[in-house]
Amino acid sequence: MHIFHEYSLPLSALQHLVYCPRQCALIHIEREWDENVLTARGRLEHERTHAGYREFRRGKKQISGLHVRSERLNLHGQIDVLEMELADPDGEDNLPSFRLKGTWRVYPVEFKHGRPKQSDCDRVQLCAQAICLEEMLDIRINEASLFYHKIRRREDVLLDESLRRKTEETADALHALFRKGGTPPPVSDGRCRACSLRTICMPKKTGRPNRYNQLLFKPQEVT
Repeated sequence: MHIFHEYSLPLSALQHLVYCPRQCALIHIEREWDENVLTARGRLEHERTHAGYREFRRGKKQISGLHVRSERLNLHGQIDVLEMELADPDGEDNLPSFRLKGTWRVYPVEFKHGRPKQSDCDRVQLCAQAICLEEMLDIRINEASLFYHKIRRREDVLLDESLRRKTEETADALHALFRKGGTPPPVSDGRCRACSLRTICMPKKTGRPNRYNQLLFKPQEVT
C-alpha cells in the first residue's frame, strides 16, 4: 500500500533516481549542477517546448508546459506536450476542465535529447506524468509517448500495471532518499562518461561498485 508523503518532489527526480541514485541526490538534495553540451542542448529543447504554445485543430488539440501534480504520490512537474484527440463527439464529456465536449483521448508526450533507452528511467518519469493527469482529470490514460530529438522519432509507451507499480515504488524510494537526507556513494561505471556532474561526483577517485546501487537500480546506459 502506498504511504502518503508530506512534501511534494519534482517528477524529473524520478528519472534521475532510476538512472543513478547519487546523481539524483546531488541534483535534488545537495543542489549541485554543472552543465555540459548534452544537458545544455536538452535544456534549450525543453525551454522551446515549454514556451506555452497551444494548437487547436478540429478534433485535435495540443498544450505545452502544462503543470501537473499528484497528491497521492506527492509529485509535481510539467508535461512537455499534452495531446488531446476527439474519440467520440457524442460521448460523455471527460475533459470539462478544458471546456471540451465529447470523449477525448489524452496523450502526454515527453521530449528527450538523446536516444531511446533499454532502461525504464524515461518511462517511469512519463508514467508519473500520466498518473498526475489521471488524478487531476479523473480519467484513465493507457498510452503516452517519448520523443527523442537525436533520432527525431517517438517511442510509444504502454502504461501497464508493471510500469505503474515500478513508478510508484520509485516515488516511494525518492521520498525515502529525501527523508534520509544523505547522498549515496559514487559508483564508477558506464553512466559516468556523459554525466554533467562528473567533476563534482569524482567517481574514478572515490567510486566503487556498492550494494546500495545494485539493490535499488541496475546500471543504465548513457544517453
